[in-house]
Amino acid sequence: MKKKEIKKLTKDQIVKNIDKFKKDLFNLRFQKISSQVTSPAKINETKKNIARLKTLLRGKLNA
Repeated sequence: MKKKEIKKLTKDQIVKNIDKFKKDLFNLRFQKISSQVTSPAKINETKKNIARLKTLLRGKLNA
């Protein structure tokens, strides 16, 4: 997700997206173990998306 897309989200949408990305990361880790992962870079990208969303959520909660 890009910064512009993330900034437009509401708090509820951010929480839903964090949960979705966590599930994706869980599945990607299992694929990595079983050597089925198609794009290893997807793991790092997913981690960064989770961090971006958490950062924005924290900012919105403090505001």
